[in-house]
Amino acid sequence: MSENKKYNVAVVGANGAVGEEILTILQEIDFPINKLIPLASARSLGKTVEFNEKNLPIIELTSDVFKEQDVEIALFSAGGSVSAEFAPAAVEAGAVVIDNTSHYRMDDNVPLVVPEVNPQDITKWKQTGIIANPNCSTIQMVQTLKPLDEAYGLKRVDVSTYQATSGAGKSAMEELVTQMQDFFAFKLDESEHKAFNQQIALNVIPQIDVFTENGYTKEEMKMVNETTKIMHKNIPLSATCVRVPVLRGHSEALTLTFENEVNANDARELLSKAPNLVIVDKPDETLYPMPCKCIDMNETFVGRIRNDIYDNKILHLFIVADNLRVGAATNAVRIAQKWVEMEGEK
Repeated sequence: MSENKKYNVAVVGANGAVGEEILTILQEIDFPINKLIPLASARSLGKTVEFNEKNLPIIELTSDVFKEQDVEIALFSAGGSVSAEFAPAAVEAGAVVIDNTSHYRMDDNVPLVVPEVNPQDITKWKQTGIIANPNCSTIQMVQTLKPLDEAYGLKRVDVSTYQATSGAGKSAMEELVTQMQDFFAFKLDESEHKAFNQQIALNVIPQIDVFTENGYTKEEMKMVNETTKIMHKNIPLSATCVRVPVLRGHSEALTLTFENEVNANDARELLSKAPNLVIVDKPDETLYPMPCKCIDMNETFVGRIRNDIYDNKILHLFIVADNLRVGAATNAVRIAQKWVEMEGEK
């Protein structure tokens, strides 16, 4: 990071699920902050957020606030429509925008970044002033794919996801809790579902977002398109995204087909050296990645690494990460860290 320089940092959606995680991570890593500006809609006026043992009042998000507060880094996590409306104002005020929504991800002029995979793309930020944060399920996957692709040459990816309710926001988490309470009160049949189109308690829903004409959901197509953009490689990929009754932590079962033969032990050793990956792979001791073990962690956990029974160019593995952290807040802050580092090198 540039020596001694500190930044005025705005967090848009500061009191949301991801916004709260961003604030926590900024504190944990002692990000070089001169002034923290928590922003949200007018509905949140009068509320505060805690940062570095201080209660900071939420400031209303307006087009003028970025200039008024002299914002230099703006971390957006308040929905695509909010980013569409206010990110340009932040850029106009001189800030770099790191956007956690889907709005700018596939814009050809906006870099889509996972720092462990394509940090060099951050240098393209000046084209629009915006850097996009990928989808939660994409981030943990490409972190795992990158070192394996470099070693063995990825030919195809097949992935099934098991995504936590927190990926749909606080109300979705509350819906799961309420339905479980109703179950134990013997009235689950009467329990409402608004966050999801089906009951989520004691159930799995093989639909995340709306279906497209090709039979895949928008969530599944995000994984396809974002992976290509991040890795700069057209890797055939098929995804099946499933919502599961878990509060936090996305899980993914990966089947990877390579151009070259791959040995599970060699792949395990390779992944153990990759940045921000942790191997949890001792099945005999019932040690493998699970969502309940990843909460509040900033790493992606990898296990169940095994060769295919029939084809020595195919590898199977299971990965888990905290979607609010690795899949959102942590990646956004890591982008900011890398941006600061690159600016300091100029």
